[in-house]
Amino acid sequence: MIFCTINPGQLDPIIRLVGDWAASLTAGALILRLILSLLFSAIIGCERSTKRHSAGLRTFMLLSLSCTGIMMLDEYLYATTQNNRFILSAAAVIALSIICVNSLLVSARSQIKGLTTSVAMWACGVMSLVVGAGFYTPGLIIFVALLITLSVFPRFEGYLKNHSNHFEIHLELTDSVYLQDFVTTIRKLSMRIDDIELNPAYAGSGLSVYTVSITIGSDEVKKYKTHTELIEALGTLKYIYHIEEMRL
Repeated sequence: MIFCTINPGQLDPIIRLVGDWAASLTAGALILRLILSLLFSAIIGCERSTKRHSAGLRTFMLLSLSCTGIMMLDEYLYATTQNNRFILSAAAVIALSIICVNSLLVSARSQIKGLTTSVAMWACGVMSLVVGAGFYTPGLIIFVALLITLSVFPRFEGYLKNHSNHFEIHLELTDSVYLQDFVTTIRKLSMRIDDIELNPAYAGSGLSVYTVSITIGSDEVKKYKTHTELIEALGTLKYIYHIEEMRL
């Protein structure tokens, strides 16, 4: 089997622009990779911090620094020994996946918190590995795509969710005897309850708390009512202490 070594400078427009030195393992090229990786991750981290997520600026920068450093070390080891290429980078991807999974939180309302930030950390790590390998243009494209996904698409995603046929609510009743009245009200609104799950975290609080999955069955309701409007209307029922839509 014949292996072909590809020079990033042959494929990367940024390297052709600044010079072939950026594709080498010289001090200047390595510093450039670290600076770009830290800059990209800092911008992503700032975006997460402004939305009050636990993984913010420093977390993303440290993660990016580690992934970039590991990839550059892999490149150096391969250049000096001609074997064991990308072993450390592969291990870094596994470690990164574990870190991202462990960053997820489950709230008292049985909601998964931090899923988007966790995936963003994983994507930022991949971006850092790409930049660390000397592929600046793909790294830049990944960074731009990641930033747009995090900052622009939430509004579009929120619109789609607010107009979808299915949604889940966190429901707090003043007493469990009112659950049947709530079910009856939902059916009168031409909606269907797919699942009701009692939340044991509120045992002894004096409230009956449920996670309720609902499907909108009426075309009229789907056409004129959003989830927000439906939940606001249900919130006026006297036996409902609190109600809100559950979002990831």
